[in-house]
Amino acid sequence: MEQCKIVFIGGGNMASSIIGGLLQETFQAKNLYICDPDQEKLNSLQQCHGVNVTTHNDDFVGLADVLVLAVKPQMMHQVVSSLSSKIAKGTLVVSVAAGIRERDIDRWLGGEHAIVRCMPNTPSLVQSGASGLYANSQVSEAQHDLAESLMRAVGIVVWLQDESQMDALTAVSGSGPAYFFLVMEAMEKAAEQLGLPHEMVHLLTVQTALGAAKMAMESEEGVAELRRRVTSPGGTTEQGIIALQKGELEATFAKALQAASNRSKELAEILGGA
Repeated sequence: MEQCKIVFIGGGNMASSIIGGLLQETFQAKNLYICDPDQEKLNSLQQCHGVNVTTHNDDFVGLADVLVLAVKPQMMHQVVSSLSSKIAKGTLVVSVAAGIRERDIDRWLGGEHAIVRCMPNTPSLVQSGASGLYANSQVSEAQHDLAESLMRAVGIVVWLQDESQMDALTAVSGSGPAYFFLVMEAMEKAAEQLGLPHEMVHLLTVQTALGAAKMAMESEEGVAELRRRVTSPGGTTEQGIIALQKGELEATFAKALQAASNRSKELAEILGGA
């Protein structure tokens, strides 16, 4: 991994986060290359990380052992098509663009390329992400390990056996941070109505969310059992849980994830139609 040349097409937040994560490990800046039309953004990346930068994709694409496509989904077709004649067949192509299917990327590249499609989420920006990966049949075992190492730089990684599972994963981890932010937002508003000051409420809510997530991550028990243990019969937590269940919280989340999954499928059709 340390000797590979990794070229990023796009130098936005996700690319910057992956680069930062790689450099925190043993990866060397001299093997990282960033292509982006925004010279100011490139200057910032070079100053911060010491990486190689250019405004022209053609300058670096031919060097890539791993090519990371980190452009906006609506720009993917144009960008990928322009690179199709310049990418060597042995190059691993990793896409972190939401909603763009592997088969469409492969079609735009001319076919038979090793492609890993990745769905990271926004906590990747603070190296606490959750990424779902799918590899096509052209990806070798070594390239499979490369892609995993790349995304482990910003959090945990899970592999999908079927790309169709990406829509459900998008609904859970891709959109999931927004659901938790909404829950925290609702808790903060409700706590303020009970008379607590805003600064205190925010700190208590965020730390409670962090602590609950840490317990769930480190415990051998499932979240249902953890909830049961903290819910004493006749206690305050039980009354709160009863109120949430009367509001059909579980059914509401089921509808939310289904709606997000459906939209993921729709966007894949729209973005891949070119």
